[in-house]
Amino acid sequence: MIKLVAMAFLLMLSVTGIAQKKKQKAPDPQTFAATITTEDLSRHLYIIAGKEMEGRETATEGQRKAATYIENHFKSLGLKPANNGSYQQSYPVYRDEPASSELSLNGKTFEANKDYVPFPQWNSNATSYFSEVVFVGHGLVDKDVDDYAGLNVAGKAVLMLDGAPSGFKPSAQGFRGSSSMYGKIITARSKGAAAVIMAGAGFPRRASSMPGNQYTNIYKAEQYPNTFIVADETAKAIAGQDWDGWKEAGKSSKVPGKLLKANLKLSFQRKTEELSSSNVLAYIEGSDKSDEWLIITAHYDHLGKRGDVIYYGADDDGSGTVGVLEIAEAFVKAKAAGNGPRRNVLFMTVSGEEKGLWGSEYFSEHPTVPMDKVTADLNIDMIGRTDTERTTGDTLNYVYVVGDDKLSTELKPISEAMNNKFIKMTLDYKFNDPNDQNRIYYRSDHFNFARKGVPIIFYYDGMLKADYHKPTDTPDKINYPLLAKRAQLVFYTAWEMANREALLKRDIDLK
Repeated sequence: MIKLVAMAFLLMLSVTGIAQKKKQKAPDPQTFAATITTEDLSRHLYIIAGKEMEGRETATEGQRKAATYIENHFKSLGLKPANNGSYQQSYPVYRDEPASSELSLNGKTFEANKDYVPFPQWNSNATSYFSEVVFVGHGLVDKDVDDYAGLNVAGKAVLMLDGAPSGFKPSAQGFRGSSSMYGKIITARSKGAAAVIMAGAGFPRRASSMPGNQYTNIYKAEQYPNTFIVADETAKAIAGQDWDGWKEAGKSSKVPGKLLKANLKLSFQRKTEELSSSNVLAYIEGSDKSDEWLIITAHYDHLGKRGDVIYYGADDDGSGTVGVLEIAEAFVKAKAAGNGPRRNVLFMTVSGEEKGLWGSEYFSEHPTVPMDKVTADLNIDMIGRTDTERTTGDTLNYVYVVGDDKLSTELKPISEAMNNKFIKMTLDYKFNDPNDQNRIYYRSDHFNFARKGVPIIFYYDGMLKADYHKPTDTPDKINYPLLAKRAQLVFYTAWEMANREALLKRDIDLK
């Protein structure tokens, strides 16, 4: 009888325990989101975007100081290194310093900066001698326009007018547009030209005090033709008396090409220095889904210094960087309270974004985690200010959300649900428009995850025309309560992503 009573009592306790467990609610993330404070964000940002960091240009001492600061913060939180025992992932950067150049015609040598300037970004070490130069009008090839039609320029130097005729509308804008300087050089290469001489304005020019051009791809499948930008009088010396007429006619119409006889020497020499940069990455380990990952990113580099002038980059992207630091701390505090994430969460600040998304591209090609096991990348690039072009809605309670509709049908509903439940901020989808002229979706580090099939959200505050890429992007101009609110939104979204049952579906084709 005693045994039966004891067994009944134990059974009652067991059932009661199960009932209590069923009544327990899922952990409330609000306590941990509240640890993302204006005070901590400001403290970090005045250091990250401070004078000592010298603008954090990629592969400079200022960038390395910022990387050390971020690494030390990750270490202080007890996060694990995410690159085979290291908190940094280094990648090579090369920098060219122009050493010498020469442009001479029929024995006459022209003066650099007064009569011409070489284009060091794409020029290679070479000295070439030409007995012929081909005038190719504006050097345009686009839709029904072909300034090279009927001309053989293979292995030759080409001379071209600046710009394009009035009324010409290129099929693409920006860097690779057919009428841009870069677009014209790309076209000349495709036609087989060995050198490009392009008329330009603004001569004489001041000798550049800028550091040499940086790049990561020292080995190239194809080399670009060496390019020289020349003053009007230099172009006239090459072309002869026809030049003035070509220039005038070219203002409004296409100008026919012509073969020119001239003994032309073009020489360019440079020194190449091997540098390095790094991404800073650390993670908090998940519980029952520790073979899966969520990644939170921001770029910590900016434009560095121009002479003694520092480009502080407080909003771009100091704001995103300190957001990552604070979100990481919130997850650590949650885990210390017994509410750690189910998935691993990788916190990564990358460099080289301002140079062309270098750091995130390097990570995407040399990942330290399996990309097919990454549920999403939440990327933060500029969340501390308000859009100077935004004229509708609450300008103090919004964030632009970009890319949430591109790769997974599940991502946008999760994002909106977390916002509606906890933050109630206006999520503006302006830059999700496929016809966005600014092409914002392609201009930050999330894109290197998206092109690998990883669903992404990019958080962004908009167009800061007065201070964007200017020395005036300083920590005192940040709206810290708004920065904190946006960072908390990312945290809540990350919380859901790190703890939901399944990885996000990848059910929209990558475009």
